[in-house]
Amino acid sequence: MEKETINKLTKTVEELAYEQDGIEYWLARELQELLGYADWRNFLNAVDKAKESCKTTGEAVSDHFVDVNKMIDLGKGGQSKIDDIMLTRYACYLIAQNGDLKKEQIAFAQSYFAIQTHKQELLEERINLMERLHAREKLAAIERYLHTAT
Repeated sequence: MEKETINKLTKTVEELAYEQDGIEYWLARELQELLGYADWRNFLNAVDKAKESCKTTGEAVSDHFVDVNKMIDLGKGGQSKIDDIMLTRYACYLIAQNGDLKKEQIAFAQSYFAIQTHKQELLEERINLMERLHAREKLAAIERYLHTAT
C-alpha cells in the first residue's frame, strides 16, 4: 500500500471519529465505506463475527456495539430511518480483524487499530507509572515528616 494512501486513510479514520461523554466512537455505515464494503449485508457479516469475538474475550458486546437509528435524506425532501451501529475503537479493531482479508482497506484498518490500541496501552501504562511515582513521593515525604517529628 502506498504511503499517500495510508496517510489519506489514517486521516479519514480520525475524521470519522465522534465523541460523546468522553467516549470515542465511529458509525458503522461510515466505517463500512472506509473499509471498502459496498453492501451493508456483507459488512454486517464482519460485524457479527466481531461481536462473537467480543463475547469470546468476555467483553460485553453492548459496551462496544450500540444499535442506533438515523435519518437519511431521500429525494424531494423525504427522509427514511436506517439502522446503524455506534462502535468503540475496540469494536472497530475487531471488525478489521474479522473483515475480508482481500480488501486493501481491511489490511490498513488492522494495522491502524492495532497501532492505536498499542499507543493507548502505552499511554495508560505511563499514567499508572506516574501515579505510582507520585504516591511513592508522597509516602516518602510523610515518612520524612514522621522521622523528624520523633
